[in-house]
Amino acid sequence: MRITPSTPDIQVSPDILLKELETADAQIIFDTINAQRVYLGEWLPFVAFTTDVSFTEAFVNAYIDSPRNNPTFTIWYKGAFAGLIGFKDSDYDNEKTEIGYWLSEVFQHKGIVTLACRKLIEFAFDELQMNRIQIKVAETNTKSRSVPERLGFCLEGIERCGEKHANGYFDLCVYSLLKNAY
Repeated sequence: MRITPSTPDIQVSPDILLKELETADAQIIFDTINAQRVYLGEWLPFVAFTTDVSFTEAFVNAYIDSPRNNPTFTIWYKGAFAGLIGFKDSDYDNEKTEIGYWLSEVFQHKGIVTLACRKLIEFAFDELQMNRIQIKVAETNTKSRSVPERLGFCLEGIERCGEKHANGYFDLCVYSLLKNAY
């Protein structure tokens, strides 16, 4: 299945809106990453390589030029940019996808990612006709691990050295949720 030409905005709650990634978002995404390098860089390997806005523009343009098989959204909280969330590595033949996300430090502890993931789970099962959703999280990232755990995902195991980071490799917890268990 191909998502074309764009995916509609998703109203998560009165305060949270997901908007499909667009060209105009590059600067605010970069500014957020640049202002929070230490915080975001602890878990996100791309932060070290995001040295100027051109990197973020290339990421956004690659998404816009793609067939949109992996819808990606900016997260807005009360009208302010809060982070990114979306699907990755979607496999439509086998009806499975993965959700990835990051959230600005100032918007932590408001339930934003959990609520946004819940909406994307519904979107994946109902609109994209997926059967399986994964979330992978660094084993020692307890805050992020709590998201799939709150949402009823099953911990399947550990992907050893699953993600390369500036400081070495992270072991990743692999969580999954099946449509018939949701």
